[in-house]
Amino acid sequence: MKISKLTLLLVAMLLCNVAVLAQTKLVEPYDNNIHYSGRINFANKFAPMMAYPGTSIKACFTGTSVAVKMKPSSGYFMVGIDNKDFRKIHFGERDSVIKIASGLNPGRHIIDVMLVSEEYQTQAEFYGLLIDKDAELVSMGKDERPLIEFIGDSMTCGYGTEAADGSVKYDPSNSNFFYTFAAIIARELDLRLTVVARSGIGVFRNYDGNNGSGTLPQWYDYTLIYDDSQKWNTKGNIPDVLCIDLGTNDFSTTGCDPELYRESYEKFVRHLRSLYPKTKIVLVSGCMLAGKPLEQQDAALDEIYNTLKSEGDKNIYRFDLTPQDGSLGYGADLHPSKAQHRKMANELMPFLCSITGWKK
Repeated sequence: MKISKLTLLLVAMLLCNVAVLAQTKLVEPYDNNIHYSGRINFANKFAPMMAYPGTSIKACFTGTSVAVKMKPSSGYFMVGIDNKDFRKIHFGERDSVIKIASGLNPGRHIIDVMLVSEEYQTQAEFYGLLIDKDAELVSMGKDERPLIEFIGDSMTCGYGTEAADGSVKYDPSNSNFFYTFAAIIARELDLRLTVVARSGIGVFRNYDGNNGSGTLPQWYDYTLIYDDSQKWNTKGNIPDVLCIDLGTNDFSTTGCDPELYRESYEKFVRHLRSLYPKTKIVLVSGCMLAGKPLEQQDAALDEIYNTLKSEGDKNIYRFDLTPQDGSLGYGADLHPSKAQHRKMANELMPFLCSITGWKK
């Protein structure tokens, strides 16, 4: 009987996973020494779910090796050991355990695992960490770093950041949140991070869509987008700074009603203010609009800013990112490239430091 190459590959993968499991022990996701950042649904403590890019897992462990266990088809992650040597891994439909490091020097090490693809369709599920049988997780203490939250669309998600140029079509494999302006800012200012973003989404209309259908404000109060099974605990996750970059999709394709955009955006900001009375909220215009749409967006954001400021809101801010012009290349479908994201981070970071006192 002839055995196919695919069968041999599956057998090899199974044997590899068996070998890893035989030499290690599983640390369950509910272990108190595992730190989480971002929106995660813990309804099932054995399989917490995440969907937004930028959601991350961190732990300090002893021993010489570590592997990550996820539900198959959980998507793309960036992983690093001791804050270096970050690499991209993929949990496809046949992957459940991926070894991250082996042969480490004895002692303590830190593993970082960040979801960098959009998993709103399948939802990633974390099943735990596999460490040496005689190893353990070590407490890192309470994470008291400031919290920054980014609300946005494809630009914030890292859509197509790894594509060779703008002619390349989007694919999860060429997208990577790790290289976005949001991720760079969080890393370089040493901040906790929460991301609420979805490609193609808007404030009052999505990309080439109908007004008011499935927009981000409709899903903001839930832990995971398109999943109304759990409300997000906003009282327990108050950001110090919240940056909103929404509007590119509202002004897309068939056009936008600037007044509807302004009304919907202002309503959303007022809702956020009701949730976070002391949070510094920054209204950001992104880099993908130009010409009249950009002028209309800026005018709307300026009006919202001036209105709230006149009402006594001392923690409302405005910031304009420089529109992309192609000089730094493009990602997939003319989205920002890695270099463009670095430029955006370099522009926004000093402003955030100026209003908070944070230092790089």
